[in-house]
Amino acid sequence: MSLGNKHLSRRRFLKAMFGSAAGTMIVGFGGFVYGNNIEAGQIEVKPVDLTLPRLTAAFDGYRIAQISDIHTDGWMTPDRLRHIVALINREEPDMVAITGDFVTGDAERHAAGLIDTLRELSPHDEVIAVPGNHDHWTDIDVVRGIMRESGLRDVSNGVFTLRRGGEALHICGVDDVWYGHDDIDATLSQLPDDGAAILLAHEPDFADVSAATGRFDLQLSGHSHGGQIILPWLGPPVLPWLGRKYPNGQYQVGEMIQYTNRGVGMVMPRVRINCRPEVTIFTLHGPR
Repeated sequence: MSLGNKHLSRRRFLKAMFGSAAGTMIVGFGGFVYGNNIEAGQIEVKPVDLTLPRLTAAFDGYRIAQISDIHTDGWMTPDRLRHIVALINREEPDMVAITGDFVTGDAERHAAGLIDTLRELSPHDEVIAVPGNHDHWTDIDVVRGIMRESGLRDVSNGVFTLRRGGEALHICGVDDVWYGHDDIDATLSQLPDDGAAILLAHEPDFADVSAATGRFDLQLSGHSHGGQIILPWLGPPVLPWLGRKYPNGQYQVGEMIQYTNRGVGMVMPRVRINCRPEVTIFTLHGPR
């Protein structure tokens, strides 16, 4: 090969290399723009019908809206959250359940906006909640204050009982599992023997523990964000600890149903691809 041809080949190689790199950067940037600005705002309002063996006739048709992982930060602004609240209120649920991670960082800075927006939730009964690992990592005292000032009922390691006539539906909770604040024995000690019981637990993989008690009909969780990015044929490349076994949607764990909501907010990288944010609307039914 002549020296001129060698130089030509080298130029072609460099041109191809830089062209490939530029193409990769363009695709990557386009993916970020889509995942951060388009799909992340395409909230799925997902109806789910569930049959709970211990649900009594008085609560047949009871509707619960679940959201999780708000992750209030520079991206999840009060205006974005207000849109989510409006979607929930449009469904006219009996109850709203929030399964943790209200904030990502600097809870105090975002407190006022969160309180004002969460106060707009208007279910027929209550807004029930538990905190998540980010809430403890950031400032759990501030987050509990946000919950209290917003009118939310914190059921961490506790039980709230709805009664219609002589029939009961129990909404229970455990505090965050990641940091070891959960106390399922404390929850069980407050739980009456009669009526269906729903457990709020931020981390979905806690389902193995709660199902083993034999007392809960349903566990509602978040934490995993569904992975935020779901690759075709491969699934999510990254899932957090305690969110890997039951990362997205509905599972049967023993005699208990586990449902993992994909969340409405994000953590880094702030993109969603094939994994839309989710508001779940459960309609509960008793055995036929």
